[in-house]
Amino acid sequence: MERRTFLRATAVGGTSAVLGGTLWRGAAYAAPAQPGTGPYGPLGAADANGISLPAGFTSRVVARSGRTVTGTSYTWHNAPDGGACYADGSGWIYVSNSEINPSGGASALKFSATGAVTGAYRILSGTRQNCAGGKTPWNTWLSCEEVDRGYVYETDPWGVKAAVRRDAMGRFKHEAAAADPVRKVIYLTEDVSDGCFYRFRPTTWGDLSSGTLEVLVAGSGTSGPVSWAKVPDPSGATATRNQVSGAKRFNGGEGCYYANDTCWFTTKGDNRVWQYNAAAQTVELAYDDSLVSGTAPLTGVDNVTGSASGDLFVAEDGGNMEICVITPDDVVAPFLRIAGQSGSEITGPAFSPDGSRLYFSSQRGTTGTSSGGITYEVTGPFRN
Repeated sequence: MERRTFLRATAVGGTSAVLGGTLWRGAAYAAPAQPGTGPYGPLGAADANGISLPAGFTSRVVARSGRTVTGTSYTWHNAPDGGACYADGSGWIYVSNSEINPSGGASALKFSATGAVTGAYRILSGTRQNCAGGKTPWNTWLSCEEVDRGYVYETDPWGVKAAVRRDAMGRFKHEAAAADPVRKVIYLTEDVSDGCFYRFRPTTWGDLSSGTLEVLVAGSGTSGPVSWAKVPDPSGATATRNQVSGAKRFNGGEGCYYANDTCWFTTKGDNRVWQYNAAAQTVELAYDDSLVSGTAPLTGVDNVTGSASGDLFVAEDGGNMEICVITPDDVVAPFLRIAGQSGSEITGPAFSPDGSRLYFSSQRGTTGTSSGGITYEVTGPFRN
């Protein structure tokens, strides 16, 4: 993989601007796309579900908060948030957190090979404000509590095994998690204005019952080399982020996603997408809306996922209620937009195992309340 400096963001209908960051790129140098040309083309008019999509894509609603999931007897949870997909024979499972406090937890939707919903069930109960999380290589879901001294819970997407609280992963205002199978660590974000970026090194990879929690240490700039320091007391009796001198601060850590020796993560307080280069042990900016000339194509950064093509899909918390795509050739453009739900946020983007379907939620839907959540599926010619 070739690594290029100066990510160029191209705003649809606007001008492009050089940003101070880098992304991993393919072997061939790709010239920046022309203004107004997103990778999937322009968004069309809103469909019957209020979703504006590029040509060739369609949407459907798969669950609504407080309502029985079609074909099941299960009532979908309020305030759907972070999510992930898991292969299940010829079908798949989509898990989704519930960001309410108390009684947050997480639920799952089961799909057949044709995409029909065949089941829905609870996989975690009795927890608080489960926001984002992350998928492990051994096919469990890490559900994170976004409260002071919150925990990480390891859950079974099939709902067979009981969820387990993973105390060794630290107590703080958890947001998201991303597994790095090369270095055998789990990266963790913290959703406070002076939060940190962490990694957990399990004693045994695949077993999160014990290990070492570390915090990223770096200078005050937006790029450069970093190191990791052990957190002395993961129990958080003293605020975890304040235990190590020189720990780098991030303004409201949100989603994170790992692929190809890189962990991308977002910070909502300054509307940035960061990248941690795990091989080189450096951190840099990948996107910063304050450096975009004209109207920024991506605002309110939140959950993030990626596709096999190398595209990043970043959900907006507010903003224009869009999921934007950051492509391997440095285009930043809307992929979809939800109309009439300005009091909500987009959460939980995740691709089906074959990459042909994208799942996500509008956490508060048209009502602007946690009981108004809507979970969607988008199908179409994704670049895989």
